[in-house]
Amino acid sequence: MSQAKVEATKRCYLVFGASGGIGSSVASQLVAQGHHVVLASRDSERLTQLADQLQMPCEAIDAADFEEVERVFAKGVELRGQVDGAVNCVGSVLLKPAHLTSFDELQQTIAANLFSAFAVVRAAAKHVGQGGSSVVLISSAAARIGLANHEAIAAAKAGVEGLTRSASATYARKGLRVNAIAPGLVKTKLTERIWKSERAATHSEAMHALGRLGEPGDIASGVLWLLDPTNQWITGEVIGFDGGLGRIKL
Repeated sequence: MSQAKVEATKRCYLVFGASGGIGSSVASQLVAQGHHVVLASRDSERLTQLADQLQMPCEAIDAADFEEVERVFAKGVELRGQVDGAVNCVGSVLLKPAHLTSFDELQQTIAANLFSAFAVVRAAAKHVGQGGSSVVLISSAAARIGLANHEAIAAAKAGVEGLTRSASATYARKGLRVNAIAPGLVKTKLTERIWKSERAATHSEAMHALGRLGEPGDIASGVLWLLDPTNQWITGEVIGFDGGLGRIKL
């Protein structure tokens, strides 16, 4: 393959929440495929470490801030001429019943999970590349099945799913595809309070039909599949990557 053709296959992707378990796995797999990736996260220390490791540019931002998200898209356009896709892996976990959840906790949960997703969709709609672009958002099995003590995160992720369907309709004619993945419990630093407890991990594994918790790579593989322009006839979908948690009762 000529150098020109190699360059033509390289695309520019933005990964928000890149310093987290799923985000770093997505970024690493995209770089391994030869793509250009702009990394964005609030955790500047871990973000810089990942950027040095992958030799890719990074921006320390609050992904719930519209202007800061716009800046990351502008950087992608500046570096590569266009943005071919973006994934929002920003999120949080709050396991509390509604009556014990404070207003500030709810507000923070909505901001981290829904506002960040909205900000990414909003900016992506303004920067649709030639030949179209793809946005992948992260929902949760908790938005699809009733799980005790998940009220705040379930509400936020249900908003992400509604956003996915509405935005996919609004921007389809512009060539912007919007899809989401709904994971079960994935073993990341964010969720380690759950899976590091032997009792909680055993209980959680039993809730997943395939008998194990997810790994970041399980979710990253789905994200890359949805970002790939080979799959450009898919939009408005929320796909469960959850070991059966959201659909199967044993």
